[in-house]
This record gives sequence, C-alpha cells and structure tokens, in this order.
Amino acid sequence: MGKDDLGRVRRIHPHAWLWEPLQGDPTFVLAAMFGTRAAYLDGKLMLCFSAHEEPWRGVLVCTERGHQASLVAEFPALSPHPILPKWLYLPESADDFERVAGRLAALALERDPRLGVVPKPGRKRKG
Repeated sequence: MGKDDLGRVRRIHPHAWLWEPLQGDPTFVLAAMFGTRAAYLDGKLMLCFSAHEEPWRGVLVCTERGHQASLVAEFPALSPHPILPKWLYLPESADDFERVAGRLAALALERDPRLGVVPKPGRKRKG
C-alpha cells in the first residue's frame, strides 16, 4: 500500500458475494465493463453485476436469446433488460434476489449451457 492509499476507504461492491464462489475456478476473470463488474469463465462472459440506479442495479445474465425462455421459466424474476434486451436482468429489488442470484452464479460455475456468451473481439487501438 503506497502513501497515497492511506486514509482512503476502498468500497466493496455490494454483489461481490456473488462472484466470490467463482474465484476458485482457474479460468475466472473479473473485469470492469461499462460501469459493471463482469465475470468470465472459460473466456465466456457469464454475469455482470451492477450497483447503479435502475435499470442498472442487479445482475445481468449473459445468454443467447434462444436460452431466455428456459431461464425465465425457471426464474420468473428474470426479464430482458430494458436497455440491453439481448441479456436477461435480475433487479436487486426482486423479492428473491439473493436466492436467484446465488443460483445463477452456481449455474455459471456448473457451466450451464444456457449461460455465457463469447465476447466479440475488440477493435485494435492504433499505436
């Protein structure tokens, strides 16, 4: 810790408890993405955790559209995100947020084939 770090309080993300079980996986990567914390397993983007104002306060489930109906049938609290409808959204305000979010994290760890998308390669920056 450098001297500039003294006196600073480091905020813990309110959804950190959801990605903690994933951290033991050797392929786990946690990255910042558009103001969220994005969890990757096996190079696939699985879940995004957002702690801003609605509709960016909860868990985004990264899935192909063909899997959405199955996931919504199993977890009725999920719905297409109002701004990013290619992914499902579990708002923190859902009555069973903790249970459903925990189960989604477990499904990601189990490699449920309904979860995860391969990210598109980013544009290369000119050097």
